[in-house]
Amino acid sequence: MTPKTRLSASVDVDLVAAAHRAVDEGRAPSLSAWVSDALQLKLDHDRRMTALDEFLARYESEHGEITEQEIDEATRRMRSQAVVVRGKPARKRRGVA
Repeated sequence: MTPKTRLSASVDVDLVAAAHRAVDEGRAPSLSAWVSDALQLKLDHDRRMTALDEFLARYESEHGEITEQEIDEATRRMRSQAVVVRGKPARKRRGVA
């Protein structure tokens, strides 16, 4: 088991309420576990963003800066290939609210 350390921190009230709801609903075994999971997610996110920054810096040093035009073109290409996974919104029937 990973060693633990006690933590004292000031946290937004709505976040603490969300953590307590997660525990009450059985989505987290304890408030401490919920906070540990949140900190782990933040750490993982920061590591991915650092890796992405490093990748982009290497790529741009070799191939030149990625322009807004290239980003727009890539976005258009990806959107044209996207598959819609939602159906059309349901229509309201006459006389039904």
